[in-house]
Amino acid sequence: MKLEVCANSYQSAFNAEKAGAHRIELCSELSLGGITPSYGLIQKVTSELTIETFVLIRPRSGNFVYSEDEFEIMKQDIVKCKSLAVNGIVSGVLRKDNTIDIERTEELISLTYPLPFTFHRAFDLITNPIDGIKKLIELKVNRVLTSGQQNKALEGISLLKELNQQFGHQIIILPGSGINSNNVYEFKKAGFTEVHASASSKIEESSALSFDGITQTVSDSEEIKRILNVITSSQNSY
Repeated sequence: MKLEVCANSYQSAFNAEKAGAHRIELCSELSLGGITPSYGLIQKVTSELTIETFVLIRPRSGNFVYSEDEFEIMKQDIVKCKSLAVNGIVSGVLRKDNTIDIERTEELISLTYPLPFTFHRAFDLITNPIDGIKKLIELKVNRVLTSGQQNKALEGISLLKELNQQFGHQIIILPGSGINSNNVYEFKKAGFTEVHASASSKIEESSALSFDGITQTVSDSEEIKRILNVITSSQNSY
């Protein structure tokens, strides 16, 4: 089983590599669900670290229905990311009726090629996940990051198992949201080949230094190691 860590800064990416994570999803503003990171951050990570790096392409927080201008930004971001030698792209687009925007998503996949493409947690908002997975398979999406349409992946594990059993041989089902060292064995036991976790901890700081009241977080090397210990152990006492 592979561990993908959601890294929101250079320090988080560094910590993930140091702890032995297999891959990162690089983004900014985890408190907003993640948005596209800066080019400076992407370049520093890809030039100074060796960990496999997928980049989130999401121009803003909120829903996944984008204007023409926003969609153009997303396309330009993918082109720029490829020039910075990233290893994969994480993105996706929905329609107003909460179905996958096939045409726009296909365009993003085409721009991403030959790099792998992950359809992100916009999937958790669609009305028909079985039909949605079938469409993503037709589009040749490599993996889908999902919590099983629940707030936390453990709560959505029934749907996640169903998707993995039916379609896991055609697309990687990547469980994410709330996965940690205390519950990751449930996903290993269920037969998933990859999991996604932020494995983050809060950075202690003076409230006087915080402009917006949002607490800064960073990927925790020790928690990443604990998760890896569980998923790489041949035997567990769980």
